[in-house]
Amino acid sequence: MFVLSRDGLPLMPCHPARARALLARGRAVVARHTPFTIRLKNRRRADAEVSGVELRIDPGSRGTGLALTETLRQTSRDGRAATVRRGLVAIELRHRGPQIHQAMVRRAGYRRRRRTAGLRYRSPRFANRVRRPGWLAPSLRHRVDSVCSVVARLRRYAPVVEIHVEENSFDVPALSAAEEKGAGGRTRPRARSNRSCAYCGASGVPLNVDHIRARARGGTDRPANLLLACVPCNQAKAARPVEEFLAHRPERLAAVLSRLRSPLGDSAAMNATKAQLLLMLEETGLPVRCWPASLTSANRTAMGLAKSHTLDALCVGPLGSGAGDAVVRLATSVYVFAATGRGSYARTTPDRYGFPRLVRPRRKRHQGFASGDLVRATVRKGRWTGVWTGRVSVRSTGRHSVATPLGRFNATHENLRLLQRADGFAYAWRGEVELVE
Repeated sequence: MFVLSRDGLPLMPCHPARARALLARGRAVVARHTPFTIRLKNRRRADAEVSGVELRIDPGSRGTGLALTETLRQTSRDGRAATVRRGLVAIELRHRGPQIHQAMVRRAGYRRRRRTAGLRYRSPRFANRVRRPGWLAPSLRHRVDSVCSVVARLRRYAPVVEIHVEENSFDVPALSAAEEKGAGGRTRPRARSNRSCAYCGASGVPLNVDHIRARARGGTDRPANLLLACVPCNQAKAARPVEEFLAHRPERLAAVLSRLRSPLGDSAAMNATKAQLLLMLEETGLPVRCWPASLTSANRTAMGLAKSHTLDALCVGPLGSGAGDAVVRLATSVYVFAATGRGSYARTTPDRYGFPRLVRPRRKRHQGFASGDLVRATVRKGRWTGVWTGRVSVRSTGRHSVATPLGRFNATHENLRLLQRADGFAYAWRGEVELVE
């Protein structure tokens, strides 16, 4: 758990049992609900011994692992000095890049439809406008900003002295070279399908090029995602998942899925955001050290740890197993930070065609609450009698909706107590993955 001094400065994290004991004795108070942080009443930063912690980051396209570690030098009985690494806090940050990308695609579809229909709308912008240096697409910029936001938050709650980052580079052209070699994308499915429908096996009929993963569901035009299908199968499948369409034909489904390859979008996203992430981390003023992914994999294998973002973050940086260095402790419970955003600037809710369906209120806060705030609701009668903690969705009438693990109910604002303001993340816990036998 995170610990703050009396003057609000970060101290060394402590065990949850230690935090409960300090709260029970009245020596500390709760400073933040999530992530749980306490503040000591009688100790200042100058009176405490703070050795500092390292922040280790394993960047990812859909999720990023962060680990706060403490490095100690210990001497064994035979006089050999070794470095031991203790994992104090583990965090899994889940990005919302795919949701942002889908929202941008949907908005572009609304605009395109209104232009082609001749409806009132602004004219399309100049296609060759210049972008500023370092520009990233919104879905990619979110990945960088969310990581830096969590890093800044951890620096407020823990005495971070240096940052270690895993640096990964992907050769996207080399990854797709085997697929692109030889015939082009549109002729390659014809060569490997023997001019028959991949779904029903019909031959001697007109065939269309079909996407295994429909483009409407995030599929691409890569040759590995293309095959030949007869006109009836192509129309019947449409944008449905191939697992649903071929559920009654398991042999055909296995053959189709064997053609798929892992998408290259995640690799391209990592390459695009790598430099920007390092630049923003260096702006913190802390030493930033980069380490190759091969070193992380070797450390994880030597320590007998399973594969996960948080365990990869724990193993970032040099760790000489041959010299006796070891990971002596890891966090058994992992914080899950899921990026949710801070709402929308849109003043209307559109229908499926992009037309305004209802008008949203201009104020986001009503009776002192905003959607996403963590509240404690006290219900004195009815089905939901009791005290509940959850996220609130506000209404201008003052009767807000509270979401709990058991369901959602309505409560008047007079029975709500604010615990924590919405900060763009949803918090949860999960257990760490088991060790490799």
